[in-house]
Amino acid sequence: MLIATFATLIPILLVILAISALFSAGETSLTAASRGRMHQLEREGDRAARRVNRLLSNQEKMIGAILLLQNVLNIGASAVATVSIDRVIPGPWGAAISTGLMTTLVLVFGEVLPKTLAIMRPDDVARFLSRPVLWAVVSLGPIITAVQWFVRGTLGLFGVRLSMEVDVLAAHEEIRGAVEYHHDEGAVKSEDRNMFRGVLDLADLDVSQIMVHRKSIDMIDADLSTADIIEAALNFSHTRIPLYRDNTENIIGVLHARDLMAAITRAGGQTDKVDVAAVLREPWFIPDTTNLKDQLAAFLKKKMHFALVVDEYGALQGLVTLEDILEEIVGEIDDEHDAVLNAIRRQSDGSVHVDGDLPIRDLNRYLDWELPDDHAVTVAGLVIHEARTIPEPGQTFIFYDRKFQILRKQRNQITAIKITVVPKVHDED
Repeated sequence: MLIATFATLIPILLVILAISALFSAGETSLTAASRGRMHQLEREGDRAARRVNRLLSNQEKMIGAILLLQNVLNIGASAVATVSIDRVIPGPWGAAISTGLMTTLVLVFGEVLPKTLAIMRPDDVARFLSRPVLWAVVSLGPIITAVQWFVRGTLGLFGVRLSMEVDVLAAHEEIRGAVEYHHDEGAVKSEDRNMFRGVLDLADLDVSQIMVHRKSIDMIDADLSTADIIEAALNFSHTRIPLYRDNTENIIGVLHARDLMAAITRAGGQTDKVDVAAVLREPWFIPDTTNLKDQLAAFLKKKMHFALVVDEYGALQGLVTLEDILEEIVGEIDDEHDAVLNAIRRQSDGSVHVDGDLPIRDLNRYLDWELPDDHAVTVAGLVIHEARTIPEPGQTFIFYDRKFQILRKQRNQITAIKITVVPKVHDED
């Protein structure tokens, strides 16, 4: 009797557990599959990848259908086992044996084993199981929709509102996390990680954070003689130079070196016959709150490389170029006319001397540090923000596991700082 019962029971349980294991593996693989790879495969014409993307577009319904099906199968298998065993061993012992047997079988063969296999190769398993999972979702769709409606209504009574909108920020953070993880594992170089970071940070940075400050802008007085303007323009390493009249706030135009050389050529090399005002380009003013992503798009749309930055009162704050934005992605771009970057100077004792106006992002990129740049743009600004005062030469401050010593100061501007990494002290257990 017992042997006949198990001979009938085992094939039924195997079929039910196999189906349950199949959908358990489908759930794990679909939630762990790489969306980026699936989208790329779909673009290449892979039908299985298209089914995966279709399922992931409504992940809540997909998981609901799988859970519903698995619960029906597992509960059904337990009921069959309980009824069959109760015929041979009635009473509490039969129920205990049935419970122990089904718990072991469901846990090992219906959950742990298939999920372990699926997580090893989630992309391939997801593509392989996408068809049966899609059938289940379509078949159980009306029931899942009713369940979702009931759940949302119940949560709504407690003030919980669920939104199905795509969280773009979460997607960015997922990409950022993946890049950081692969960098820590050694699969992504620091230079590549910095470029990924730069692209993701464009929408979070304003032009005020990367602009050349107005104190550092090379300008020419428009009231100078033509010969003096030409000489000054050719002595600068930049091809675009703002011209001002009366004061540096009053920018009347931008002189492009190529336009100037063309005018000199047309004048037969006689500089006194060159009309500088005729070749000036109209300045382009932008607010200092413009983020880099929008400004990059504006540069490309207008086919311009140069803009002047003003604050809410219209006062000149600095200038930003297309190259400045690109440098946030690829790092410093030097050509034969650029001065050698000497703002970071390594010392023999392991410390570094930096200029006060060095951007924090450049220092982090160069030394692979993680100093915050939320409240200050430059290293000097970071020291002032943390010290809550304008320090004097010789003063030392320790924050963010580094010691900042003020080396030089000009009026209220910190011009040189010595930074030393402070070793972390680990508490002994």
